[in-house]
Amino acid sequence: MHINLAVGYGGRKEITDAMRSIVAAHHADGGSLETLADLLTPDLIGEHLYTGGQPDPDLVIRTSGEQRLSDFMLWQSAHSEFYFVEALGPDLREVDFLRAVRDYSRRHRRFGG
Repeated sequence: MHINLAVGYGGRKEITDAMRSIVAAHHADGGSLETLADLLTPDLIGEHLYTGGQPDPDLVIRTSGEQRLSDFMLWQSAHSEFYFVEALGPDLREVDFLRAVRDYSRRHRRFGG
């Protein structure tokens, strides 16, 4: 099981940093913009995210009663299931977590379909 906590994190900045990393690496290898455009794929971008090498989250638990992403794992959560809970992050109890997992286990994943 992987657990990611968002502390001082911004998803848009992460995507921007990933693109900068890709461009810098391509430039260092002597590549042109034209060849870079041909190389760009969702997988390549994903490899350069802060979570590169980790699986995308199956479940995102959103605390504080808000029903929005708040710039959290924008790229990685495209096919994630979401669970919303009223508790604030620091106040999340084990029972809240277990309810989220139970709710998730009853869902039929469609991966965007």
